[in-house]
Parts: sequence; C-alpha cells; structure tokens
Amino acid sequence: MTRVAAIDCGTNSIRLLVADAHPDTGELVDLDRRMTIVRLGQGVDRTGRLAPEALERTFAACREYAAVIKEHGAEKLRFVATSASRDAENRDEFVRGVLGILGVEPEVITGEQEAEFSFTGATRELTGRTDLPQPYLVVDIGGGSTEFVVGEEHVRAARSVDIGCVRLTERHAPSSPATPAQISAIRADVEAALDLAEQTVPIDEARTLVGLAGSVTTVAGIALGLDAYDSAAIHHARISYEQVQDVTGMLLNSTHDERAAIGVMHPGRVDVIAAGALVLLTIMQRIGARDVVVSEHDILDGIAWSIV
Repeated sequence: MTRVAAIDCGTNSIRLLVADAHPDTGELVDLDRRMTIVRLGQGVDRTGRLAPEALERTFAACREYAAVIKEHGAEKLRFVATSASRDAENRDEFVRGVLGILGVEPEVITGEQEAEFSFTGATRELTGRTDLPQPYLVVDIGGGSTEFVVGEEHVRAARSVDIGCVRLTERHAPSSPATPAQISAIRADVEAALDLAEQTVPIDEARTLVGLAGSVTTVAGIALGLDAYDSAAIHHARISYEQVQDVTGMLLNSTHDERAAIGVMHPGRVDVIAAGALVLLTIMQRIGARDVVVSEHDILDGIAWSIV
C-alpha cells in the first residue's frame, strides 16, 4: 500500500486527492478529496497571460492543500496542470509559485496526457460490466478544454480541443437568460471542435459515453433532483439524453440568481454552468448518445494511479 497525493489544477478549479493505493487489488481508498474554484484561466483566452489575482487564488489553495498533505503523511505527490497553464505566456511564474509552496514542480501536461489520465481514472471501475459495453468514449469537459478519449481497457485514441465552460463563457458572454444568437455561437464552436476531434478519435464507434468533471456532475445532480451535492448518488448515475436536454434548457433560460439557488450548484460554477451543459448536450446530439454515465472518478484518480 502506498499513500499518495494528486493535484489537478485546471482552468476553473484546483482539486486534491489523498488516497491509499493498493496495486495488488486495484483499489484506491480516498482519505481526502476536495475542490476549490480558483478560476486560474481568468482572461487567458483574451490576454494570453495568467492574471495576478488568479495566481494568488491558486497559491492560496496550494497552501491549504500543503497542510492537508502533511497532515495525512502522503509519501508521494504529483501536481498536474492543464489547459490554462498550457496556454499562458507567464506560466513560469505559476511554476515557481507552486514549487515554493508544495516542493514539487507542476507538470504542465499535454492534452493527450490529460486524456490518458482521465480515461484511466474514469474507466478502471467499469471494466467487465456487461451493461456498459466497450469501447468507451470518455468526455472530460473542463474549464478551458475538453478531452475526447476512445478505448477499451486502454486508450486507443485521444484528442484535446479548446472548448470548455470558462473559455466559451468568456468568448461569447452569454447573458442570463442566454439569447438564441449566443447559444448558436457556442454550439458552432463545439461543432467545430468535434470536427477536429473526429480527425483522430473514432467517436462514432463508442458504445458507452462516460462524462467527467464539474459541468457533467452538476447537470447530473440537477437531473436527479438532489437537494444538495451528493457524490455517492451522482457517481455512475446514468442520465438520459432527454434529462440533459431539459436541464440544459433550464440553465440557458434561467437568471444568475435562479442558477445560484439550485441546491447542487457550486457558487463558482453559477456563471459558467450553462455553457458547460450546452457542450455536453451538443456532444450527445452529435454522437446520438441515449444516455451518459457520470463518473466522479477522473483525472485525479488517474494521476494517483500513475504515481503507483
């Protein structure tokens, strides 16, 4: 058994997992799993740089996580940074800050590496289930990018494209409610990104769609009618296309205050969830998916297993 810590720093959030890994049994036992909205990617699509206030929010979360890791006595730590830090001109400033706080250098991974970790984390528990036929299409809808991965026990093809809930919200500034023109513009970006993904990933061959990350889990929580966010209820829930369509329509047609009042809604997702839901709906329409299997296990779990 090895006690490991994994950190995933994305465009919208930074997340920590401290777990005991049992390589012989393939079991990963959570000790602490938490998420903080830091919006590291604030303005990156427009300026090409990480904003000073976004860096400070991220470093504050890193200081909190350093204390948690020390408390649990994790033997090994891996810090992975994704879309926003790949795109930023001043990412060296980000790297130096993380190194000073946590003692490890963040690995600014490629979209393909991100996809590999996500696939491993999401599908490790699903292999062998006859009700979820392979190949899987794992879709990880992040803040700045979305990863498409097709595979069985292992990745067969993967592609990262620059669509995400934060990036699309900043690019098209959807109002509350969103206008038809704003919705069409977001859809057009998602369709163009799907065209790119299909050049290398055979998404039409997938028999089970697996959805990851906060936009997907929030949509699932709303569809399930939860009063508060419940990871156990959301993990491996199967949400139908009709449910996703209904929730997306509601989010696009709601005001900021109406979205903020939803029980499962994290405050940091209120302004970006409508775009994230529309990404999921557009993907399901494109591939003809009847439902999506929602996974709470994702890139964090994949990072943790990569340490072992």
